[in-house]
Amino acid sequence: MKKQRLITLMLSLLITLASTTFAQDTIKLTVAGWSSSPEEQAFLDEQLAAFTQATGIEVEFNASPDYATTQQTAFASGDYANVFYIDSSKLPDWVAAGVVADGTGKIENPDGIYPALLDVFTIDGTTYCPPKDYATMGLEYNKDLFDAAGIDYPTNDWTWDDLRAAAEALTDEEAGIIGLVTPPNLERFMPFMYQAGGALFGEDGNFVFNSDATRQALEFYIGFAQDGIGGPPSTVDAGWGGEAFASGRAAMAMEGNWMINFMLQNAPDINWGVTELPAGPAGKSTMAFSVCYGVAADNDYPEESWQLVNFLTGEEGAAYVGETTFGSAPARPSAEQIYIDTWIPRSEGTGFDAASVANFLNGAEYAKPWVLPVGFQSFVDTFNGALEQGFQGSVDAAYILDEASLVAEELLAE
Repeated sequence: MKKQRLITLMLSLLITLASTTFAQDTIKLTVAGWSSSPEEQAFLDEQLAAFTQATGIEVEFNASPDYATTQQTAFASGDYANVFYIDSSKLPDWVAAGVVADGTGKIENPDGIYPALLDVFTIDGTTYCPPKDYATMGLEYNKDLFDAAGIDYPTNDWTWDDLRAAAEALTDEEAGIIGLVTPPNLERFMPFMYQAGGALFGEDGNFVFNSDATRQALEFYIGFAQDGIGGPPSTVDAGWGGEAFASGRAAMAMEGNWMINFMLQNAPDINWGVTELPAGPAGKSTMAFSVCYGVAADNDYPEESWQLVNFLTGEEGAAYVGETTFGSAPARPSAEQIYIDTWIPRSEGTGFDAASVANFLNGAEYAKPWVLPVGFQSFVDTFNGALEQGFQGSVDAAYILDEASLVAEELLAE
């Protein structure tokens, strides 16, 4: 099936390029990204080889274990790849640095991409690059622990009250089990902020983080740790939320699509499923974590670079992602069912409810982007540090918001 998809990809590109004449000299493009699993790397290599076979354009993929640092060095030298991965959180910085080409009029069928995901890579009305894939946060739940507690599994109709009640019922102090793992990270808290009606910035661009709605969400979030019915991963001797859930000591977690393959590899016997995150006072929300293929602004082969990007992210490219993915979902609704169907055979003989993978995709309709202004890392660090203090009960929500907001306002004033 994957070979058939590659052939379709190649034919699609050949039709597009039928009237295009290339120079006789061999063109070689470079693509920069980060290291992935051998399986994922093999699938990308297949795609790049298919592109070369269809066009005669050679492509070299350069993976870096410390990608952000490698890219910063390359940007500073002026010698960087024709095409490169851009995490949504890095886009504002790299656009400001002038290294990302404008994608206006270059992206194949942008209307066929989830609007919320396209917005992730749009700044001041300009879309710079198409997403190669994405993940949204969902609510993972351990079916056996729910059964033991005698409560119904979560549904997409759950609210904050349901989440809180379940966490209380599932917590077993003697067994060392917490109801919900709550990582002390801004990106894990932000869905609650949006669910309460809060935001980082208002429609007018003003910083509005320190609001009653955000405080309400923060009080709810830190309440799990303060009341002993949840807490950070370290509460159950884990390094991150997925590890806490895989250990069987956290009945619920809030992680993204990356959890599927992690659980299949590390905890295949745990019976679990996933729903959308519960709705808050203002409704549903989740975070979209996405990466795009950006084209270099300083580029000897701009047209060829865009041909490669569209080959990888167009309709057929998205379908191929759906068939070969090890977690992240294709960014086009047209490949949604392909992605869902892919997990059924992979999950056979494990405890994962493969049908529930669709709930990760539901969030793409209303997800908020994980994007911050240029130079906002100190704001994130301040918030995360104060949030840990809040979990311990040494500070309250108002203090956390005041401390983080003070840093943000200083950054914005600069």
